[in-house]
Amino acid sequence: MSGVFITFEGSEGCGKTTQIHRLEARLKHAGIPVLLTREPGGTPLGETIRNLLKFAEEGKDMTPETELLLFAASRAQLMRRVIIPALEAGTWVIADRFMDSTTVYQGVARRLDFDAVRFINEFAVGDRRPDLTILLDLDTEEARLRLLRRPRPLGAPDRMEQMPKIFYDAVRDGYLILARDEPDRFRVIQGARKVEAIEEDIWDYVQGFMGK
Repeated sequence: MSGVFITFEGSEGCGKTTQIHRLEARLKHAGIPVLLTREPGGTPLGETIRNLLKFAEEGKDMTPETELLLFAASRAQLMRRVIIPALEAGTWVIADRFMDSTTVYQGVARRLDFDAVRFINEFAVGDRRPDLTILLDLDTEEARLRLLRRPRPLGAPDRMEQMPKIFYDAVRDGYLILARDEPDRFRVIQGARKVEAIEEDIWDYVQGFMGK
C-alpha cells in the first residue's frame, strides 16, 4: 500500500515547522512510518542548492529565472531519490514546502510567466502530487513580527526572509487563490491561534487518510 504524501505551505513565520513535528509525533504514535523532507533540500544535492538559494554570497544577485530553475532542480532530485521511493515503500511523507511554493513565490510574487512556471513545476515533479496540502494562513504583519522574534543562531535573516512586505502580501494572496482553485487537496488553517488548536485541526484532516 502506498504511503500518503502531505505538504505544508505558508509564508515565512506561519508555524509550519512546529506543526510538522507535532504531526510526525502523532503519526509515529499511531504506528505509521513517517519521513520528513524540506524544500529546497532533502538530498545532498538539494542541500547544496538550498545554501546557494538562501545564504551564499553568490546568490545575492540571483535572477528570478535562475531562482525558479534551482528550486525545480532541487525538487526533481528530491522527488525521484527520496519521496517516490518512500511512498512506494508505504511510508508517509511530510514535506516542508513543495511545488505550490514555487507557483506562489516565483510565479505570483516574482511575476514570472505563469505557464512557464507550471511547465517547469510539472517537469520537475512528474505524475505524483500531494494527497493533502495544509496551508497555514497568517496575516502578513503578524508573520513579520514572528520572524523578528525568531532565534537566529546563524546570524541575519536569509535571502527570502529579507523580502519586503508587498512581496509577502502577494505570497499570501497567491496561496489563497491556489487553495480556492483546488479545494479537494488544500486545507486552509488559520495560523494565528494557539499551537494546540492548530494541531487538532490538522489531525482531524489527516485521520481521513488513515486506513485507506
